Amino acid sequence: MIATAKMELEARETVSDERLVRECLAGDEQAWSALIDKYKRLIYSIPVKWNLPTEEANDIFQSVCVDLYSELPHLRNPRALPKWLIQTTLHKCARYRRQQARFSDEEPTEESAAIEQTSHAIVEQVEQEQLLRDSISGVGGRCAQLIRMLFFENTARPYIEIARELGLATGSIGFIRGRCLDRLKQQLISRGWK
Repeated sequence: MIATAKMELEARETVSDERLVRECLAGDEQAWSALIDKYKRLIYSIPVKWNLPTEEANDIFQSVCVDLYSELPHLRNPRALPKWLIQTTLHKCARYRRQQARFSDEEPTEESAAIEQTSHAIVEQVEQEQLLRDSISGVGGRCAQLIRMLFFENTARPYIEIARELGLATGSIGFIRGRCLDRLKQQLISRGWK
């Protein structure tokens, strides 16, 4: 049952933003859920990178989702959605920092410069992370599953367990991993990985 839920989530992540936005605007709650699932890591990663308290990171995440819901009908280009989410989240993080700076001894110009510098560094990092997530979804199917299992799970699992879950021979994991990484590399290059 858990494997089925994982596969459904991975399938939803590969749906284009254009389609998700269109279905959200038509009132499809599953599309809304898929859109949030697709971008929750992107949104939440920004306040985490700003080292904001967990409670504030949660509030910012929810606020960005509310803004997305209300602004979605005005989004001109659904492919620009990740950049919109990044900018909206950054603005909310910066606003929180400025509010906190009012209660500190720092000079306002120093705080503004620090916010600007932090914003640029975070934008670049978050865009690259999202590009990686999109590229993994782009390789699709078993390759995407294998890459996630091998490189993105908190606890490394033995090849025998991965092979069993994917229906592969244990001895073929290394070979398949190489092919999948080649496909991922092509996805990254085609998407402009730096």
